[in-house]
Parts: sequence; C-alpha cells; structure tokens
Amino acid sequence: MIEAWGRGTLKIIDECKKAYLPEPVIEEITGGICVTLHKNRMNENFIKSLDLTERQIKAIEFLKEKGRIANKDYQNLFGVSRKTATNDLIDLVEKGVIKSSGSKGAGSFFLL
Repeated sequence: MIEAWGRGTLKIIDECKKAYLPEPVIEEITGGICVTLHKNRMNENFIKSLDLTERQIKAIEFLKEKGRIANKDYQNLFGVSRKTATNDLIDLVEKGVIKSSGSKGAGSFFLL
C-alpha cells in the first residue's frame, strides 16, 4: 500500500510541474500525510527565492491585480527611465517570472 502512495505523490509532483505550479509540500503529520498544493507559483517564498528588487516585487503585485504591464506602466509606477524599466522587465522574463507579449515597441506588454 505504501508503494502505491509513493507513486501517487510522484504523479502529483509531475502534474504540478506540467501546470507550472510549485511542487506540493508533502509532510507527515501525526501519523498521516498532508499534501499542500499551491494554486499560484507566485507565492511569497517563490518570489523571495528570485533575488528581485523591491520594484520588481511591486510589479508582480501590479500584474496579479491588473493582468498585464507595459514598459510605460513600469516607468510611471516607479519613476524610472525607459532603459531601467526595460532592464527590470527583461530580468523578470529571464528568470521565468513573466512572459513577453512577443511584440516590440508601442503596444508590447508583459504577463505573468
């Protein structure tokens, strides 16, 4: 029976990875097993592990609320230059936190 549980937990972990979700937390608690699933990989622990600037963390919060962010939005939110906004947003893309809309220039934006 324990062997079947072991395979089941591996399946849960694989499905979370396929859905781009954080791995579940699997704990033994008072003789039982507790599996905690996170619906969003953008949880506090994940964000802290990325070594982001305060601006980038606030941009993630903006994205959670608004759904998308443009370079101009970033500039206006934080009072930074276009170049700084671009560098910060590209860093978030490279770290796998956000995705680019694919277009360049005016009309381009980023998504979680």
